[in-house]
Amino acid sequence: MTMHPTSDASGTHALRATCANALRVLAMDAVQAANSGHPGMPMGMADIAEALWRHHLKHDPADPLWVDRDRFVVSNGHGSMLLYALLHLSGHALPMAELKRFRQLHSLTPGHPEVGVTPGVETTTGPLGQGIANAVGMALAEKLLSDEFNRPGHAVVDHRTYVFLGDGCLMEGLSHEACSLAGTWGLRKLVAFYDDNGISIDGDVKGWFGDDTPGRFEAYGWTVIRAVDGHDFDALDRAIAAALVSEKPVLICCRTRIGQGSPNRAGTAKAHGEALGAAEIALTREALGWTAAPFEIPAPVAQAWSALARGAAAHGEWRERLAAYERAYPDLARELQRRTRPAAALSEETEAALATACADAERLRASVATRKASQDVLQEVGPATPELLGGSADLTGSNLTDWKGHRPLKGRGTGNHVHYGVREFGMAAIMNGVMLHGGFRPFGGTFLTFSDYARNGVRMSALMKLPVVYVFTHDSIGLGEDGPTHQPVEHASSLRLIPNVDVWRPADATETAVAWRETLRRTDGPGCLLLTRQALPHAGDGTRRLDLIARGAYVLRRPAGERVALLASGSEVGVALAAAELLAADGIAARVVSVPCMNVFERQDATYRRHIVPRHLVRIAIEAGSTGLWWKFVGEDGDVIGIDRFGESAPAGELFRLFGITADRVAQRARSLLAGEPSRTTDAAPALADR
Repeated sequence: MTMHPTSDASGTHALRATCANALRVLAMDAVQAANSGHPGMPMGMADIAEALWRHHLKHDPADPLWVDRDRFVVSNGHGSMLLYALLHLSGHALPMAELKRFRQLHSLTPGHPEVGVTPGVETTTGPLGQGIANAVGMALAEKLLSDEFNRPGHAVVDHRTYVFLGDGCLMEGLSHEACSLAGTWGLRKLVAFYDDNGISIDGDVKGWFGDDTPGRFEAYGWTVIRAVDGHDFDALDRAIAAALVSEKPVLICCRTRIGQGSPNRAGTAKAHGEALGAAEIALTREALGWTAAPFEIPAPVAQAWSALARGAAAHGEWRERLAAYERAYPDLARELQRRTRPAAALSEETEAALATACADAERLRASVATRKASQDVLQEVGPATPELLGGSADLTGSNLTDWKGHRPLKGRGTGNHVHYGVREFGMAAIMNGVMLHGGFRPFGGTFLTFSDYARNGVRMSALMKLPVVYVFTHDSIGLGEDGPTHQPVEHASSLRLIPNVDVWRPADATETAVAWRETLRRTDGPGCLLLTRQALPHAGDGTRRLDLIARGAYVLRRPAGERVALLASGSEVGVALAAAELLAADGIAARVVSVPCMNVFERQDATYRRHIVPRHLVRIAIEAGSTGLWWKFVGEDGDVIGIDRFGESAPAGELFRLFGITADRVAQRARSLLAGEPSRTTDAAPALADR
């Protein structure tokens, strides 16, 4: 739906120019008050923002979470004051007092837009390129949701995704990954406005950005509207009208002047990221004909900007359509509302499927790779969870992220399993956009070593508290012959260091099923499942442990007269259990603690943590990866057996022996520590210099 001005007078060029100038002065005043920020982009894109927000954007400021609203993303997020000015003027719950507190502690106007902080902000944009990738995810979610729920004469999912982006977003490789997929998928309701001002922090971009951007996007399969004057309302109106009838995603290339309106800063790098200064602001006000005081908007301008009435009307019309849909398709309507409810709990069907998966894994006691155990969970959960949207970065057959009956999404079709191609970062950022849009629960897979490519997307999932699921397989030197380029060493620890991420490294099929259950139940942050290529034995001893696994760490073996505690995760739990048997033969009783999720374990109360890892026992941790994070559990009198160097190319069994991650070595270290030898992190493999 297009939202039109309420009267012909509101569409005159004079009023439109004044409305755009309101954005400019709010941006320069807020940046000046904070003595920090980026006035250039808001001033340069103000006319484009007026053309979109006052004449086309479908939204209801009184209900910024309305399901069928258009999504608007500022990918060049340093220009956040443009978005804050738009939200304030259109009627969102963002008072002028918050604009005056731009970039101040606990304000609703942080330096870059943050979802969940500012009403009306759709995604957290800061790292350039992530906003456009999020927008691709939002447009994908709209397409798939409309394919699934709309019926002839009943278009209850029918909205667009608009995004502003600049040179920096296009220089980042992430934009290539995401925009290539948008063209392949034919996301016709995605419209991007390129702020082609030719300036970045270092100055004129011609010396380092010579791309044929229009040609690039045409090659992706986008409709490109070239050389639009970004300060000409008529040209902008024509471009938007053309975009709305395209059957492809659209890039509108807008020629603009950064800092437009500033007599001495416009068109220069000085306008990009610093306050204009009092003298230049005075000159700019004079040039714009703006006589109102700082942070003061004249009543006629405020009235022209308010979208409250238009938003209420559009929202009301949609409610009527939804009511008709409910009468015609009551079951579909209930499912749509369940799926699009914020922080929706899992359905009874999904919970039942997860319970079955956990019980079956514990009952069967199979020796299986945890990547295969993960797929076994999906076989149960996938058919019971219509909101599940799986995927893989061209490694489906290795990650095992598909399930029987899944529908692959390829090209312009529809489905519930996405082929992302070799695009790990794009996959992560697109999944964030899908999650932000609502209606789906996305997960995606790749090798753990390639989590480096996806890492900033994982970080943004955590920052935005998005329950995206990352399936990272081939989790250690157990990968074997592919060698050190593919063998993750530091990656588990690296992911554990990201705040608000739960990193699960299960030891067997049962722990894998519980990891899936807990990750899907979580609503306030992402989970990473670190899974093996090689088969792992069943670790349980027949005692009930499903709820204990969910606490992040638990005791697998607790003999009488304990003297040693062996802590391990993943494939090394089997090593710890075997070492305990060797020690038992020597009369040394060893506790074995499985730590499938260090992050969850650390959230438990101190009493539970001390109960699982008693301080009076000699403690040794074993993991085929970086040792650093384990020392806090074993203490200075304990030891950590792991790998603090890169791997080698050889069969997995040979590598575990080479690096000393064996039951014999663990038992030897336990005996030495009990004998009073000093603790140390040892590495049985030769140093890199000796290779």
